Amino acid sequence: MKKKAAYGALILLTLVYINSFFTRQIMAVLGVDIREAFTLGNVQVGLLYGTAFSVIYAFAGIPMGRLADRISRKWMIAAGLFTWSLMTILSGFATSFALLVAARLVVGLSQATLSPAVYSLLADLFSPKKRATIFSLYASGIFLGIGLSFLAGGTIAAHYSWESALVAVGIPGVLLFPFVVWFIQEPDRSIIRHSPNRFLADLKELLGKKTIQWHLAGFSLLACTGYTVLAFVGTVFNDVFQRPDLTPHYGWFLFGVSGMVILSGRVADYLAQAAAFRRFWMGVFAALAGLPFYAAGLFTENADTAYIMLGIGVLFSSSYNGVAAALMQYLVQSEQRALAGGLYLFVISIAGFGLGPPLAGWLMDSVYTGSYGASKAVFTVMMVCSAGSTWSFMKAMRYYPQDALD
Repeated sequence: MKKKAAYGALILLTLVYINSFFTRQIMAVLGVDIREAFTLGNVQVGLLYGTAFSVIYAFAGIPMGRLADRISRKWMIAAGLFTWSLMTILSGFATSFALLVAARLVVGLSQATLSPAVYSLLADLFSPKKRATIFSLYASGIFLGIGLSFLAGGTIAAHYSWESALVAVGIPGVLLFPFVVWFIQEPDRSIIRHSPNRFLADLKELLGKKTIQWHLAGFSLLACTGYTVLAFVGTVFNDVFQRPDLTPHYGWFLFGVSGMVILSGRVADYLAQAAAFRRFWMGVFAALAGLPFYAAGLFTENADTAYIMLGIGVLFSSSYNGVAAALMQYLVQSEQRALAGGLYLFVISIAGFGLGPPLAGWLMDSVYTGSYGASKAVFTVMMVCSAGSTWSFMKAMRYYPQDALD
């Protein structure tokens, strides 16, 4: 595929990724409104945002990854995009918490088609030397989408209703669908057909590598921090500082994270010129650099200070996303790329979406009391995850030379 076509595909795939997080994150943005509409607790909000999505998303990711190694990745991406967009629209008409959960499950299943196929496609389209940069450009869509959720979704909900916000958020994906069908092209590749035994053997091979084990441990803990912050930053502004109006404006910082993700990928590829394992240092940076700002923001007495400090914190702590996905590709065979992507998404989804938000919600409801209860719960999750991820990345760097295939 020509260079212009490759970069055109990258831009379009990034737009799809933006849309996926636009629809994925909206439940956290609307969490307070939905909590009040259906008389829910914080644990239920955490389950709706996190577990209801992440369980099906995570468990579907691995078989979707293997499927993407065998069939048209373009059609997998297009079908997933249309389905999650339609279900987001239908969520706006839900009349019960159970219906919202059911729609969320389908959103999770359909979004599992996306990134394993994209990781494999991008690895075919671009040079390994640029991989962290290219994957980071794609990953920047995470925070552009989340930022749109806060700004657009939050603004629509504030002026109309949470139901209207869900319908509005779902429409762009339906409009984007035909562009994916028309303009994404598959590069030439041999269609690889695996038996079930080969699938299990590949999975066992990947999980047998120490670097992959520590990679998954470290980045899943970073995801746990990130999704916990995103799930409850609105709750912190509302319950701790009595400033729910700050929640939509938090999206401006998330736009900034997109730039940090791209910069992190560029720095990782630069560090790799001396030694490839040094790409993991960007994970260590993400684990530690944001903590002082989060601490200052969560426990200040001033709402505006909290807004600024929490915004700076997320710039650093979420900068790892492109590097994390790219690193997996250096550790696997070409026919294992999408499977590796599915495995990565499985682990970070279970830890990030599935464990972080419900745990923080439980701490708020059952352990921490007082006006700073939400802040204490979120920061507890952060501290544990930052320490664990830093240790994991140091171990991953130790084993990388013996496991890498580049």
